[in-house]
Amino acid sequence: MDRIIYTSMTGANASMNRQAVLANNLANASTTGFRAEMANFRSVPMQGDGAKTRVFALEATSGHRTSAGPAQTTGRPLDAMAVGNAWFAVQGLDGTEAYTRAGDFQVTAQGQLVTGNGLSVLSDGGAPIDIPQGADIVLGGDGTVTAKLQGQPAQAVGRLKLATETADTPLKRGDDGLFRTAAGDPLAQDPNAQMRAGMLEGSNVNAVECMVGMIAAARQFEQQMKLLQTAESDDKSAGRLLSLNG
Repeated sequence: MDRIIYTSMTGANASMNRQAVLANNLANASTTGFRAEMANFRSVPMQGDGAKTRVFALEATSGHRTSAGPAQTTGRPLDAMAVGNAWFAVQGLDGTEAYTRAGDFQVTAQGQLVTGNGLSVLSDGGAPIDIPQGADIVLGGDGTVTAKLQGQPAQAVGRLKLATETADTPLKRGDDGLFRTAAGDPLAQDPNAQMRAGMLEGSNVNAVECMVGMIAAARQFEQQMKLLQTAESDDKSAGRLLSLNG
């Protein structure tokens, strides 16, 4: 009897986790540079004497979909889209270097280049990039930031740090939505990395796929709960039979 309980209990929990992941993906279907999260599960036998028939459904190491989102032409000078596996380096709220594909940059009142949600954009030297007040900004394909003040020649004020994810240095999403290496070490500047100005990368979430997955997860959860109810009913019936035979 308890085999049904273990299987159904962990199966229902797995369905709930999958539902939460899909709901978060769907909520970010229009978020710039968002990478869809994947939910994977594996069966793990319970350890112990007489427990070999009991199996848990546990969440495996989850990752993200690596395919690029659709390119969106905006024509805005401060918008940028990283090409290939390149990422923009930013400073997270915890002070560490992190990476994002969202290139909707802005200049603060203090003259600092930041992301759309206010995080400092880092240069190839690892420092924030300062922009002269009132300057027109031009972003180069290699990440060079050029500022031009009226009546003065244009001058380079920095270069965006573009880092490339590889098989040896995969990136993992943190609780803050930013990506970092598994060890937390910063990636090196990739001199060959490129970006495109006046464009943004859209979310790589497939909204229809998410909706279908959420429906399937809800049905799986209902089925697991029905199995738990069946186990409870069978247990009560077995108890009554024991009482009568006793």
